[in-house]
Amino acid sequence: MTKNKLGIIGGSGLYEIEGLKNLKWKTIKTPWGNPSDQILNFNYKGKEVCFLPRHARGHKISPTNINFRANIDALKQSGVTDIISISAVGSLKENLDPGTFVLVDQFIDRTFARTKTFFDQEIVAHVSMAHPTSPGLADACEHSLKQLNIKYQRGGTYIVMEGPQFSTLAESKLYRSWNADVIGMTNMPEAKLAREAEIRYTTVAMVTDFDCWHPDHEQVDVQMVVKTLIANAEKPIFYIGGGCINSGPQASKKVQEFVQLTGVPSTMTLMGLGMGMAYPSLAAAATTYCAPSQQATITGLITATTAMGYVIGPPLAAFIYQLDIALPFAIASALIAATTCVVYITLRRIRHVG
Repeated sequence: MTKNKLGIIGGSGLYEIEGLKNLKWKTIKTPWGNPSDQILNFNYKGKEVCFLPRHARGHKISPTNINFRANIDALKQSGVTDIISISAVGSLKENLDPGTFVLVDQFIDRTFARTKTFFDQEIVAHVSMAHPTSPGLADACEHSLKQLNIKYQRGGTYIVMEGPQFSTLAESKLYRSWNADVIGMTNMPEAKLAREAEIRYTTVAMVTDFDCWHPDHEQVDVQMVVKTLIANAEKPIFYIGGGCINSGPQASKKVQEFVQLTGVPSTMTLMGLGMGMAYPSLAAAATTYCAPSQQATITGLITATTAMGYVIGPPLAAFIYQLDIALPFAIASALIAATTCVVYITLRRIRHVG
């Protein structure tokens, strides 16, 4: 009996979810070229799961250029028997407002620049696409949505357009006349290829905006989509480093505009500038005030403690962040203040003794 194994196709970031264990990126080669990215293998609550970033980490691949055949084949080689496809979509219905999830059960394929079958050379095969998604997978997804108290609709038709441009107003009104529910750019030929590969498939689509038919959304843009995606995050925050500040006032202004657009709190840190000043100063103090025989040891200790901070700090901060969004920054500020005082007093004593 074949062991069921879940595969998830979606955007970048899933590998940062709390509770994932034994994370390992694996390179898969296929007869149809390279998939979008490596396959992330991990364990979640005792179950083996594979994750594939559809657009690659960093969102580098446009919908038309996705190698759908290689993606499905790579998951098949990984032992995947069931695929949940995560997709951001526009709404074609008044009742499907941004933030709503749709468990899609039908597709209308409007793509025209993609290879849509594994059987295009030497052999021809015809498979039924009357019911392109798995009711069993949809049941499992619906159960989770209910548990999380997330607004959703069971069933809906997904128009798949070529992209990467959004719809014209005429197209948007045409799709509404077809009684379609949502519109996106990625689930075809993905669903067709999964059927050919004999992998069960379902789509969980999150509405990020109304398509341009809506009077308040006449121009769909990326900013609108990003704002909805962030609104669905549990505790979003922008952490902006010294590199942005060092890039000049124009860069900082753009960051402020983005924060105002999304409504997400942000913190701008001078960490890069501070480290650039503090690290050379500590090294200089070590060589100046230590005996020559101790300089190498002291310099090694400075480097080792800094590296230890980079290893221990992130997971510790992530744990504290879940308790209170402001707590990691308060603790970090207190530690910096205490360290500054200790260093200052120590250097004054050394200079006095010297």
